[in-house]
Amino acid sequence: MVVLSSGDTAWVLGATVLVLLMCIPGIAFYYSGLVKSKNVLNTLYLSFIAFAIGSLIWVTYGYSFVFGETIGGIIGSPTHFLLTGIGVNSLYGTIPKYLFIIFQLTFCGLTGALISGAVVGRMKTSAWAVFLILWTTLVYIPIAHWVWGGGWLMGMGALDFAGGAVVHMNSGISALALVLVLGSRKDTSLRPHHLGYSVLGAGFLWFGWLGFNGGSALAANGLAASAILVTNIAAVSSLITWVIIDRIKEGKPTVLGAISGGVAGLVAITPAAGFVDTLGAIVIGIITAFVSYFAIYYLKPKLGYDDALDVFGIHGLSGLWGAIATGIFATPVINGAAGILYGNPNQLTIQIIVSIATMAYAFIVSYIIARVIKATMGMRVDEKTEIKGLDTQLHEESGYRI
Repeated sequence: MVVLSSGDTAWVLGATVLVLLMCIPGIAFYYSGLVKSKNVLNTLYLSFIAFAIGSLIWVTYGYSFVFGETIGGIIGSPTHFLLTGIGVNSLYGTIPKYLFIIFQLTFCGLTGALISGAVVGRMKTSAWAVFLILWTTLVYIPIAHWVWGGGWLMGMGALDFAGGAVVHMNSGISALALVLVLGSRKDTSLRPHHLGYSVLGAGFLWFGWLGFNGGSALAANGLAASAILVTNIAAVSSLITWVIIDRIKEGKPTVLGAISGGVAGLVAITPAAGFVDTLGAIVIGIITAFVSYFAIYYLKPKLGYDDALDVFGIHGLSGLWGAIATGIFATPVINGAAGILYGNPNQLTIQIIVSIATMAYAFIVSYIIARVIKATMGMRVDEKTEIKGLDTQLHEESGYRI
């Protein structure tokens, strides 16, 4: 008989708060420091409203559709609208079901907020809100069910410990689809107006990510500890690699490069955190620095898309590498799953299928949502608003004295 574990409950309660810090204030500060001063408040707002909308959707119908009994492997059964039928004594494993629900709620809210970095400085707040509602419903919820809720990818044996596919590939490729419809900014130069904000945000992200990945063990045990360890190791490996690349390419290390490398490493280890050892984490971190650096400084200029804060380059492609790397480096010593290096080439095939399915579905549906919004209510602010800044024009507020 499964009974409530006070130790597991205490750990996941703490991990939930850590994940909340990733969005508010983590991603909000990280993004806001990278934009022009005239858009700092609007950038903060996009993160806050994304988390709020995602939270309400999650408790209304999101949890039910993701974790309800699967219907053909596509979507969950809608048996717990507004969490009906769930009580304070209901359990999910050894923790209260309400705790599992809010832990997963933070993932839902954060994923939408990640997309906002791609559209800063030019998107209507009303269009952003409508996009979030439709995107969370039609993209995040189905993919989360496929991978985590008993859907067809989970049944295939997909390994995604804390959201390489569900969170990072999903948000990254969705951001790319959105900016292709939205179009480029009038002024695509983007010097961070307050890099200190971004360093603070990156610090909160790093801190919170330990709960993001470690909490996904849903228990206070060795697996949680291992996940935290490899999360940190991948992040520092990527950070150091990015600094070295900067040193070679630019002749000097940069703070922006350091925090970008750290975040890329955190992204890449997310799907693998519960399956790889320290050596695997080091290799994942080193390679992901090259992956994201290439995407930002070579791929984006070559293709010409205006992903302002490189959501696709860091979250989309580092998440993709992390998912594939899980199929390579997963070791049965950690959590029973084996990748190709440990005699199971089929796992790599599964991870590739997961990646293709996630990115194809998220891109196509996000693109359609964006096109519909553009054709009906419009997506962009007018040119005057964009030039003067969204803080004063949309919010009648300023982040600084003017």
